[in-house]
Formats: sequence, structure tokens, C-alpha cells
Amino acid sequence: IGVLFLMFMIGLELSAARLWAMRAWVFGGGTVQVLASALLIGGALLLLGQPFATAAILGLVLSLSSTAVVMQLMNEQNTTGSRLGQAAFSILMLQDLAVVPILVLIGVLARGSGDGAMTLALVTMAKAGAAIALIYLVGGRVIHPLFKAFARHRQPDVFMALILLSTFGIAGLSAAAGLSMALGALIAGLLLAETEFRHEVELMVEPFKGLLMGLFFMTVGMSMDTRQIADAPLWLAGAVLGLVLIKALVVTLLLRAGRLSWSRALEGGLLLAQGGEFAFIVLGDAVQAKLIDPGLGARVMLAVGLSMFITPLLARLGRAIGERHESAVRERSAQHDEDALGQARGQIIIAGFGRVGQQLAKLLTAQDIPFVAFENNAALVSKLHAEGMPVFFGNASRPELLRLVHADQAPAIVLTMDNPAASMQAVRGIRREFAEVP
Repeated sequence: IGVLFLMFMIGLELSAARLWAMRAWVFGGGTVQVLASALLIGGALLLLGQPFATAAILGLVLSLSSTAVVMQLMNEQNTTGSRLGQAAFSILMLQDLAVVPILVLIGVLARGSGDGAMTLALVTMAKAGAAIALIYLVGGRVIHPLFKAFARHRQPDVFMALILLSTFGIAGLSAAAGLSMALGALIAGLLLAETEFRHEVELMVEPFKGLLMGLFFMTVGMSMDTRQIADAPLWLAGAVLGLVLIKALVVTLLLRAGRLSWSRALEGGLLLAQGGEFAFIVLGDAVQAKLIDPGLGARVMLAVGLSMFITPLLARLGRAIGERHESAVRERSAQHDEDALGQARGQIIIAGFGRVGQQLAKLLTAQDIPFVAFENNAALVSKLHAEGMPVFFGNASRPELLRLVHADQAPAIVLTMDNPAASMQAVRGIRREFAEVP
């Protein structure tokens, strides 16, 4: 239930349009990550002597990461809106969708390979796609009028009951269609994200989500047989290390191919390197279907739990590497930019390159008027500078920086900073050093 509320909250923060805009990462990047990780992990298990069915199931199961752990960490670090956060969330979305075909595969392997196996798999997948579309289309016509009708009564307990009904009802319909309940909860959140009740719902659900997520992690801990650590410590250490290395490598290369910097790609690789909570469900089904030995299944579950346990440390390490690398890049960029700044004579100087500064730059560009801009947001500067924009990292209130761009010869200095104190400080500094510049 904790995972359901987490997915519901994620859906609330999204919208159908935003999800569609992320389709390249969801269906492209996510699919590549699952298949590449599954092939490498499954191949390694085959080389270690495991049967094909066992290697295939474990490869697919271990390719999944923990949506609960990763989203919680990104929420705490306020990185869900960053490029890395969007890419990581997209990959996690595809992994949640991939649970359905993995469960179908277990059913097919349990029945034995035959002529109808492929047909069964395709029919099941078609049913799953139709179920998602039907739930979304019908839910959209029911949810909003229902909330609108009950909101008039101004009774918080009734409103809360309606939220629970929507979340569990759609999750139940999703499960009845053969999909994961977590996916149904996400759809419920997406439906409410399009309505005017989104923020009120978010406030009411937040306390329950935190409490139930804590219970979820307690359940994960209780499901692990810790005696296995004493029985096979080297096996477990090797399994956790191998899982983390393989998945970190795949995700890092994938994010790098998606045009993230090496440092941010590595940060994302370490963030998604653990096993996922769905492993406990899928492995349980595989053990019941006698496709995986119960002893091996228990050890793999423990390895997955341990990988989730060390994820905060891996995330902290990845973030430290990313910040350190970007700091070094900024220093090198500042040295290379001095020559370019020295040539900036007779150009308008824009101090602050947020929304207003960028609009001004568009107007100047349209009129063929040269300009140079300064901005304190390093990520924004790196992005725009790479696109060829004359934007540089720095504080325009520093006289030595303005001298580099020959501010005394500038037609005008335009301040578009959103901090009043910083703007006044910049004005005073400019007036002291360059009193004649408009």
C-alpha cells in the first residue's frame, strides 16, 4: 500500500501531456536499460551454470530498480525536475510496465515451451495495453465529476474516502486486468493531476504515504532471511557487487548517450544500480512455479534487499562525484572564456539570464544587436553556452568581471536579476566604476 501511495503521488506530479513528452526516454531509454541489463546479468548466470529459464527470469527481474527508494531519494534532494531526474523517472516507469511481460514469461515457462507460447504472450500484452487505455479513458470521465460533486459538501473525511476509493479502485482494476497495482495507482494520480483538486489531494495523502512507505521498508527487511549472510557471505557480497556494477555501467552509458555529462550519467548509474521491490513478488511466483530453486530465490531476495540498503550511500557518492566534476568544468570554462570576454567590446551586457534575460536576448538577436550575458546558475550557463549562446558564469556586480567585457564601452547594461538586494548591489558597483554607462 505504501508503494501504491508513492506511485499515486508521482502521478499527481505528472500529467498525460508531460508523460507523452517523455516518451523517448520511457520507451526508448527504459527498454534499452531493461534488455541490456537482463542480457548481461542473464549471460553471467548462464556462464555460472544456471539453467536457461532461471537465468532468463533472474536477468529480467534484476534489471529492475526500486522506484520506491530512488523516487524517495530524488524527492529529498529536489532533483526530480532536473534532466537526470526526468531520465531516471522515465526508466523507472518502463521498468514498472515491464513487470507485466515478466509475469507473463513466468506463466509461459511454467507451462513449458510450445507452439502457443508466443501467441499467449502477444495476446496478454495486447490485453494489457487495451486495459490501460480503457482505464484511463473511462476514469477520466468518472473521476472529475465525482470529486466535483463531493467537494461541494466540504467534508474532509468524505474527500479522503473518495481519494482512497479512487486509488485502490483503479489499482484493483489494474490488477484484475493482469497489470501491476502500482501502475493502476499511477494512472489514478495522472487522472487527478488534470483536475483542480490536485493540490488538496496531495496535502491529504502525503502523511499516509510517508507512514506506509516506512511499513513497506519494514516488510522488505522482514522478508529477508539474514541467516543466509552467515551461510554464504562471499556469495552475497559478490552478487550485490556484480549487480551494482553491471546496472551502473548500463545506466551510465545510456544516460551519456542521452547527452548527459559523464558525471551526471555516473550519478544516475549509481542511483539506479540496486534491485527493485517487484523482485520480491516476481521471485515468489517463479519459486512457486518451480522455475527457481527456493534456496537460490531466498539468496537473490537477500541480495536485492542489501542492494536497496546501500543505495543512499551510492547516491551520495554519485552526487559528490557529479558536483566535483562540474566544479572542475566550471573552473576550466572560466579560464577559456577570458579570451572570448576580452573581445566583447561595444556589446550590451545582460546581468541575469533567466526568463526575462532570455526574452531580451531574443529581441536583440532579432535586431542583430550584439550582447553578452552573465548568470549565476551554473547548470543553465553550461547548457546555453554549449548551444553557442554568449552566456558566461559570473556575478555582474563585480567590477573586475565587467572590465573584462569592456563595460565602459557598452551601449547599455541591463539588469534582469530576480533578487532585489543583488540588483541594488550591482547598480551601486556599476555606478561607482562606470558612471556614464546607461
